[in-house]
Amino acid sequence: MSEPSADPPVGLPADSDAAGDDGVAIRVARSGGIAGMSRRWSVQPSGGEAEHWMVLVERCPWDEKPPPGTGADRFVWRIEVRIHRRRHEQVIPEEHLSGPWRDLVDAVREADSGAKPA
Repeated sequence: MSEPSADPPVGLPADSDAAGDDGVAIRVARSGGIAGMSRRWSVQPSGGEAEHWMVLVERCPWDEKPPPGTGADRFVWRIEVRIHRRRHEQVIPEEHLSGPWRDLVDAVREADSGAKPA
């Protein structure tokens, strides 16, 4: 079975050093499921918050390719990060979204929605 499809990149801003931009942007997109709908969340922390987010990002195994998902109608997560000029991207089937990946996704969702993740 081939790797599940995911939305195209969620569009992190180009490397930006604009005034007040600390260079950190994190975007998460979930696609698939029975309805095939996509949801997106993002965070661009500034000041002292940026360090907390960088720790979450650095804990993720960006160089490891997650195993392919199994079954139809499953969610697929696309995670994109820009920290200054470094960019990371990973696509992870829902069933393999655990550990530091789950921590990062849940934190972004919570920060963007202002509510605790379910």
